[in-house]
Amino acid sequence: MQRLDSPFFVFAAILIVQWLAAYAGDAFRRKVRPLRKEGERQDFDIVRTASLTLLGLIIGFSFAMAVSRYDQRKDFEEAEANAIGTGYLRADLLPADDASLVRQLLTKYCNERIEYYLARDEVRVGQIDADTGKLQVELWRVVVRVAAAQPTPIIGLAVSAINDVLGAQGRTQAAWWNRIPFTAWMLMALIAIACNLLLGYGEHRTTAFLLILPLVVSISIFLIADIDSPRTGIIRVQPHNLATQCLSMKPS
Repeated sequence: MQRLDSPFFVFAAILIVQWLAAYAGDAFRRKVRPLRKEGERQDFDIVRTASLTLLGLIIGFSFAMAVSRYDQRKDFEEAEANAIGTGYLRADLLPADDASLVRQLLTKYCNERIEYYLARDEVRVGQIDADTGKLQVELWRVVVRVAAAQPTPIIGLAVSAINDVLGAQGRTQAAWWNRIPFTAWMLMALIAIACNLLLGYGEHRTTAFLLILPLVVSISIFLIADIDSPRTGIIRVQPHNLATQCLSMKPS
């Protein structure tokens, strides 16, 4: 499953499959059923053009889906940083000892969130999630205890800020799980294979021509897979806002 989540594996797999499909179409035309009649050539050109147009549309829609999900992950990273900063400031509304504890927990929490964005190993991600969950429980326990002892609107502002911190993490997690559906990948791959079969079946002067479309399509699909892969891709959301927030939370 890790290889299936790797853009490089996707690139290599789809490139090989497309090459095989193109050469299979070429072999079928040369050995089994060549195009002889002029009417057949015209009908074939219409089908091939329509198929290539459909492939281009599918790739374009998939790229738009991947970019929208990438932008969503960026927006939620910024939202998390803002929520943590607000919680850190509103900790001043709590009693002194509790405020100091909340600020310490939020500083640790901010660092854990940075590690979450930078981690590539799923084992490490599991550890980060466990540590984040413990910090969330501790934060909520502190503000609930204070709110129970002093149920005032001022304390309610601090409780609301910590609630926003916890909610921001959940929205971020949901955004990282929001990937291009597997059925969309399969549809794009099947149409790419069909187009290369048609390309190989069509008449051409050299077999080197069969390498062009598979390479172009594979690069396009690699870019989509890379943007759609939050951890294994080259293009990733960097926690710049969280890092800046963590620096501002360090005691001077």
